[in-house]
Amino acid sequence: MGAYETEILRLQEIIDDSGNIVFFGGAGVSTESDIPDFRSADGLYRQKYKYSPEQIVSHSFFVQNTEGFYEFYKDKMMFLTAKPNAAHKKLAELEECGKLTAVITQNIDGLHQAAGSERVYELHGSIHRNYCGRCGRFYDAEYVKKSDGIPRCECGGVIKPDVVLYEESLNSEIIQKSIRAISEADTLIIGGTSLVVYPAAGFIDYFRGKHLVVINKSATAKEVGAELTIAAPIGEIMSGITV
Repeated sequence: MGAYETEILRLQEIIDDSGNIVFFGGAGVSTESDIPDFRSADGLYRQKYKYSPEQIVSHSFFVQNTEGFYEFYKDKMMFLTAKPNAAHKKLAELEECGKLTAVITQNIDGLHQAAGSERVYELHGSIHRNYCGRCGRFYDAEYVKKSDGIPRCECGGVIKPDVVLYEESLNSEIIQKSIRAISEADTLIIGGTSLVVYPAAGFIDYFRGKHLVVINKSATAKEVGAELTIAAPIGEIMSGITV
């Protein structure tokens, strides 16, 4: 357990005392799988591009400069060789044993499902679902990644990833399911997120349960009044938990 032994022991006590855990996670959950974080010191937002990442990953940019969008998207947002890390795996174990009832994620990489989690609410969509804008045909991430320039359907239509871009609204059904899961949970674990992206960050206001835990390497923007706060890599912490 090392440096975080006390915190891990406390987290273990909380998990042992819980019967309905919900996990709310962000980019920091995937950084240990070598997927870069958008907002960290060396994240995508700090790198230099002709346009800002916020501009590129917007609906209007996708429409007006589809080729430029895909050049950035395929290079900086699609990591198809990434594998689930200790955090993803432990959450899947907690679900399998009946402790954890939902994973709510701001990530689009599909690693929670790859680790075995079944009830995953993807607030921002997934790189693994892509649809033709003309006929609606489905394409997987591999097809998009390997395509030359703009990925196109057999019908000639432009394929769009099922990810929520800036200027687009979140899926209302996913929002409702996420809020319901949080409101019914006895324990909410928030991991790998700075809680600066709304409306997702506001979801935690619906928590009325017993234990609130935050595990995040950097300071969390929203003061949530957590019972336990651990400033550490989430995979390192979760790997110390016994299910």
